[in-house]
Amino acid sequence: MQRIEKTIFISYRRTNTPWALAIYKDLTMHGFDVFFDYDSIKSGDFEQIITQNIKGRAHFLVILTPSALERCAQPGDWLRREIEYAIETKRNIVPLFLEGFSFGTPSIEKYLTGQLATLKKYNGLSVPAEYFDAAMSKLRKERLNVALDTILHPISTAVKRKVLQQQTAASNAPEIEETTLTAQEWFERGLNSEDSDDEIYCYTQAIRLRPDYSQAYYNRGIERKAQGDLAGALRDYTEAIRIKPSDTDSYINRGVARYEQGDVIGAIADYSEAIRIKPDEAVAYNNRGNARDMQGDSAGALADYTEAIRLKGDYSLAYFNRAIVLGKRGDKAGAIADYTKAIEINPDYAAAYNNRGITRKNQGDFSGAIADYNEAIRLNPNYESAYNNRGIIRKEQGDLAGAIADYTEVLRIDPNYQIAYNNRGNALKQKGDYAAAIKDYTASIRLEPNNSESYYNRGLAHRKQGNLIEAITDYTEAIRLKSDDADTFYNRGFAYKKLEKYMQAIGDYQKYLDLGGGIRDGDQEEVEEIIRDLKKKI
Repeated sequence: MQRIEKTIFISYRRTNTPWALAIYKDLTMHGFDVFFDYDSIKSGDFEQIITQNIKGRAHFLVILTPSALERCAQPGDWLRREIEYAIETKRNIVPLFLEGFSFGTPSIEKYLTGQLATLKKYNGLSVPAEYFDAAMSKLRKERLNVALDTILHPISTAVKRKVLQQQTAASNAPEIEETTLTAQEWFERGLNSEDSDDEIYCYTQAIRLRPDYSQAYYNRGIERKAQGDLAGALRDYTEAIRIKPSDTDSYINRGVARYEQGDVIGAIADYSEAIRIKPDEAVAYNNRGNARDMQGDSAGALADYTEAIRLKGDYSLAYFNRAIVLGKRGDKAGAIADYTKAIEINPDYAAAYNNRGITRKNQGDFSGAIADYNEAIRLNPNYESAYNNRGIIRKEQGDLAGAIADYTEVLRIDPNYQIAYNNRGNALKQKGDYAAAIKDYTASIRLEPNNSESYYNRGLAHRKQGNLIEAITDYTEAIRLKSDDADTFYNRGFAYKKLEKYMQAIGDYQKYLDLGGGIRDGDQEEVEEIIRDLKKKI
């Protein structure tokens, strides 16, 4: 004989806790025996408690907001598993539509795959915050007041004790006011907005209605950081932490903002706190590794990256970051191994190809480096650094046309890429096109006025054209910016000698020797002989 059952399971996302709690309290007040995971069941008990309660209860309510199904594409997502299990066990499923949820929305429909697509067939109920009581009355009288022939499976005594703990915690929680539910609606609207300013506005409205809304502060912090407002983001993350001190995500994101502000010590403190709260937080280890590397603590950085990899074996970013530090420590083989592992995990990792190319070049493996730069460019046709790096090797191999083509491509992508102007100028100078080289060096200097190398190189090009005064002017500026460059003194001395300014030439040649240029270049005796000859001409 069919009977009216009053046992209910509520399935929901943590972000929708106020809705779940409000629904729980209403149904409980009207005599229903309701279960939902209110107080975070321990992971060891979770599956047993959830599955027994779905099978042991007649009705299955699933709270659906526009963002609720987004994580259903992830393997093992529990909301998806709960829904599918309710379908398999033939519960009376009632989808509750909140904050404009609709199965027909394209951004929602794409998540309704596999068995989850069956959810569309169930008769849902809209629950607006302003008409909450009316919606709950309709739920009780129409959707739950139905005769069922569902077989209910007994719940074990141990699970019943856990259920009672959750029900007691939920029943003792403060009553949910309409403003709280309205705040939830603003929050959900922010989640689904594609306009950053609109998102911030929605989260601000949610906070206005519910000042202890830690998740709204956290999300607003993310948007403020995305807009470049690091100070605003820090304030929001700090407030989220004040309200919810156990929120590791807020610590991690505040650490990122502090790091970008240059507060490396503060960033490390935040990452360390996240690790204290959640010792298996791989992201916090990876990020702390970055901050330690910035401090010059390469050993600490390597230890953190290694722990991140131990916790998350497919963490390609941690392999990438560890490779960078290994390379700086001179372990080129170790760096290449880590870049290779990052690529194995993520075959589309263009930056890993580019960096492995740099390391291979430093090992003298030019063909391997070129192959890596080619792959980086294939994956990202606008990868300026990869074009620039490939251009460097092509120039060193004598392929001036190929090098110039690569540098030109860099500047097409980014007309303000200063080093590419300098590098293309070098290739043009080597090719004998001094006028074009001077033009590129001038562009490089315009973008980076304190770049001594471009002044030096432009001086060389002026000298090749016979413009000794212009060459001396550039060498002098290069020396002002970098006073210990022996080669610049040598070349300025050469120009002075050509202009028969012997005293100045003697001074520059002597400075060249004093800086060790003669010893380094093996021409000390030759330069000393030049100095002696010049002294005879005075």
